[in-house]
Amino acid sequence: MKISFIVLTYNRTDALLAVLRSLARQCNEEHQVIIADDGSRPDQVQMLFARCPVFECPVLHVWHPDEGFTISRARNLAASHATGEYLVFLDGDCIPNRDFVAQHERVAEAGHFVNGSRVLLNQRLTDDVINNALDLPRQPAHFWLRARLRGDCNKLLHLVGWPRHVLRVKKTFNWRGIRGCNLGVWKKDFLNVNGFDESFEGWGHEDADFVLRLSHLGIRRKNGFLATEVFHLWHPESKRDSESANKNRVMSRMKTHLILAEKGFRELDSSTFVKLTQLH
Repeated sequence: MKISFIVLTYNRTDALLAVLRSLARQCNEEHQVIIADDGSRPDQVQMLFARCPVFECPVLHVWHPDEGFTISRARNLAASHATGEYLVFLDGDCIPNRDFVAQHERVAEAGHFVNGSRVLLNQRLTDDVINNALDLPRQPAHFWLRARLRGDCNKLLHLVGWPRHVLRVKKTFNWRGIRGCNLGVWKKDFLNVNGFDESFEGWGHEDADFVLRLSHLGIRRKNGFLATEVFHLWHPESKRDSESANKNRVMSRMKTHLILAEKGFRELDSSTFVKLTQLH
């Protein structure tokens, strides 16, 4: 199957480049990478253009103006240019493990979406990645054991593989652990729920809402633990003024059978100024 990897970014190209370096080693000509840029500054975009690693597959940069926290729109815009039958959403500060692409291909299953897991890094290890170009996916087990003892990371799941499908599938909607920073979904299912809901304002829970609507459609959650881990680089916590309101909206929707996003993929405004740049 052809996978389109959609990588969200905003004014953090140094982290994005670490993500792209890992993807570049894993993607082949059958894949596609789309950078969903939520309005990064010109200097950040130029850094990306100058330093983007070489890929075997097409790489597209989709940029729209900075109008605040509009990641749902950025993801929907990127998805509108996806040619893959399967979409994997990533954040631009989440570095894929060395087998990330192969594992997503392995665990993908019709009628399911895949909720990936992440390994959290502290500021010290993140600085090594950003400043010294430390290649995390290629580090041996003893590096990670030492990092865990020092408190540089919060777990070692990426060192242990679970090749089976047993215990991966959740039968009902489960709020816990839903993350849009590492999420695989069939494009037809993405379209059938109308993508991410842009009516969610500010930080928080637009990914839980997306997954809830997939659940209402009958798409089951499949966990990607011990397979599709990413390394989440440290950053200061985002403002969460809207978190309670967004969470309450999702909780309210749990009592309904809502499937379609209120303002989603189908409502993309064709008049919105968008820059498309083919990098490879």
